[in-house]
Amino acid sequence: MSDAYARTLRTGAVLAAGVALLAGCSSGGGGGDGKPPGSTKSTASASAPSTAKPTPTALDFTADPKRVPKNAAEGRRLALAVVAGPESWGPDFVKRSPYLSDPDSWPVLDANCAWETGALPRSVLASVTAHSEIPAADGKGPLRVAATVTVHRTETDADWEMAETLEEALRCPDQQLRQGERITGLGSLGMPYGVGGNGHSTDSLSENGFYVNDAFKGRQGYSWYQVRIGQVTMATVVKGAPGRTKDLVAVLTQAQVAMEERVKAQMGAAS
Repeated sequence: MSDAYARTLRTGAVLAAGVALLAGCSSGGGGGDGKPPGSTKSTASASAPSTAKPTPTALDFTADPKRVPKNAAEGRRLALAVVAGPESWGPDFVKRSPYLSDPDSWPVLDANCAWETGALPRSVLASVTAHSEIPAADGKGPLRVAATVTVHRTETDADWEMAETLEEALRCPDQQLRQGERITGLGSLGMPYGVGGNGHSTDSLSENGFYVNDAFKGRQGYSWYQVRIGQVTMATVVKGAPGRTKDLVAVLTQAQVAMEERVKAQMGAAS
C-alpha cells in the first residue's frame, strides 16, 4: 500500500455543501467538455438581470504551445522542475527516504476506502511526489509533508482528476492510508477560478480533517490542498504530529505558491 503522500493528488474530500461540489466541478470535469469555470450558467441566473460585477471565467495565464509537455519525458522534466522540495516548505525541513515516488505508480482508493498502488493512467504523462519532513526531536513527533505534480496529456484529463477527487471524498469520508495510519472527519471545499478568493489557479480543492497514527496518542491535524493550472495539477499535504504547533495551512501554502509560480514560469508565454 502506498504512503498517504504518494496519493496526495487522489485524496478524497467531503464538500462543505452541495453547492460547493457543483462549483468545484463546473470547470468541465464532470462532463469532460473542458469548459473553463463559470462558463456554464443555470437557467435562473441566465434569465434574471443582475447588476453584480461579472465573475472572471478564465485564469490570466497563457501557456506557450512550444513549452507545453507532449510526451512522458517532457512531462517528467516539468514535474521535477516544479515539485516542492524541503527548501520550499521552510526552515528545518529535510528530505525523507525515499524522497521521490515511483514514476510508474498511481494511488487508487479501493472499495473499502483503503489506498493501494496502481498503474499510471494513460491520461497521465508523468507524476512526481517529493517527501519532506521535520524529523522527530526533543519529544516532538515528525512533521511530514509532501508535494505532488501531475502532468496530464490534456486540460480535460486534468479537469477529470479534480472532479474524481471530489467523488472519492463523498464515497469515503474516512480513509485508510496504510497499516496503522488513517484520516478521519474529512471536510473540503472546491473553488474554481474567481470563487472564494481563488485568483491564482484554474481550479482548486482544499481539505482538512484528522490524522490518526498508531504510533501517536490522540488525533493530529491534517491539511491538503490541490490546484489545477492548464494540464498540470499540483498538491501539497501535511500531517500533524505531537508537539508540533505550526499552522498546517500556512506550511502547505508556502510550498503550494512556490509550485504555482514555477509551473507558470515553465509553461507561460512570453509577455
